[in-house]
Amino acid sequence: MSKRNSQSSKTAARERLRAERERQAKRDKARRQVIVAASVVAVLAAAGGIGYAVVQMNKPSYWEGLKDAKVVAPANATGDKGTTVVIGKDTAKKTLKVYEDPRCPVCSEFEQSVGATVKKDIDDGKFKIQFIGATFIDNHDNGVGSKNALSALGAALNISPEAFLEYKSALYSAKFHPDENTDSFKDDSYLIKVADTVPALKNNTKFQDAVKKGTYDAWAMAMSKTFDAAAKQGVRGTPSFVMDGKKLTVGSQGNPPMSPADFTRVVDEALKG
Repeated sequence: MSKRNSQSSKTAARERLRAERERQAKRDKARRQVIVAASVVAVLAAAGGIGYAVVQMNKPSYWEGLKDAKVVAPANATGDKGTTVVIGKDTAKKTLKVYEDPRCPVCSEFEQSVGATVKKDIDDGKFKIQFIGATFIDNHDNGVGSKNALSALGAALNISPEAFLEYKSALYSAKFHPDENTDSFKDDSYLIKVADTVPALKNNTKFQDAVKKGTYDAWAMAMSKTFDAAAKQGVRGTPSFVMDGKKLTVGSQGNPPMSPADFTRVVDEALKG
């Protein structure tokens, strides 16, 4: 091989090596650009996710957002935002205020033990009752069942006072009232299932539509505020009973009357006062 051919071969080899290095450099550059771009997308996605999470954490819940919403009051209710619910004969001279939370287990026990006595007293015109609904149990476990059931009670009250009382009794029944830690009342379908045991509410589309649409959700929140205000007057738990501004209790611990005999005794004493 001549020196010229040998030199040409070396030159060609160097040229091929240079070209290959340039191609590799371009490939490396392109790969770095892809990695950088992917990193930027990941950072933006993460930032967006964090931003979304922050917004969600600071966004009020559906129920909290109803605190200042326009209230649709059910029929058979009076007073500010329809939160005065009084049931009984006009001839009854005194009114018994009844404070209850739909998820309250003690309220359920009271209804099962004394509910029939209360209903008879109302029918006989012995006294009227004023119902004040609470939702504080929801606050203990971040639930919504007390609020949702209270809204459904509003839908029942809109049908009739009798439907309201019967539905309240059904919600507190041994068959349907859940354990305090089980938020069954959060489901509209469950509330409607319970309502189907009440003749006036069974397959009642007016009632069912109100439950599903949350017609009385804001009313439930307004009613809950009424209970919160009562705490300033010494009513801090459920069930509680007040007549003429005096809380009706039994025993040295100030417990609510949980038997028909105790209930009748303390009510009769209050009626005389």
